[in-house]
Amino acid sequence: MKKIILSLFALIAFTTTLQAQRGGNVEFSIAGGVNFSNVNSYFNNADFNTGYNFQGGIDFYFSEYWSIKAKAIYDSKGWDNDLIVIESRDRGRPSGTYLTDFELDYITVPLMANFHFGYDNNWYINFGPYVGFLLDARATAFDTDVMQDFEDTDVGIAFGLGVKIPVNEYFKFFIEFDGQSGFTDIFERNNRPDVNNYRGAINVGLNFML
Repeated sequence: MKKIILSLFALIAFTTTLQAQRGGNVEFSIAGGVNFSNVNSYFNNADFNTGYNFQGGIDFYFSEYWSIKAKAIYDSKGWDNDLIVIESRDRGRPSGTYLTDFELDYITVPLMANFHFGYDNNWYINFGPYVGFLLDARATAFDTDVMQDFEDTDVGIAFGLGVKIPVNEYFKFFIEFDGQSGFTDIFERNNRPDVNNYRGAINVGLNFML
């Protein structure tokens, strides 16, 4: 896992240096949106959880059509309509099995190739790996802290489709669909088949041109 994270940061540093040498365009972005998340595997009856995200990004252009974009996202994920077993020793709560939602908060760091197309290349599609770092994990039943049950990191693929609408010479408004599909088991101790995160989001934001 450490090798993956170090590789991502090394690629960002290499891209920044190369871009500075070539004098190409750089865009910064800020955005937010609504998340619709769930998990796969044995959760056949799980419902989508509605959350949110806030993010900042930097886009390095290599040509008119291609760039590499790195983002840092505060990502609210999880799923609804599951069960949790509460034991009597858990802070004096009544023992039993309860219906609950699971809410997981991550800092997600994707590194994606961006292809720009369409009128003035304002449309784009992107794809690439991401690493998520777990900040908090809670079950809504009795507001139970379940951090100990989950892995600290989540690794997967990120992808998206969006359009940028010029406001002036320096700013562009954008709307995008942003998706993620996890590859790694999010549970720390799990005798069941792997459970992976996936989520889609509708985001809006601003790009700042340099």
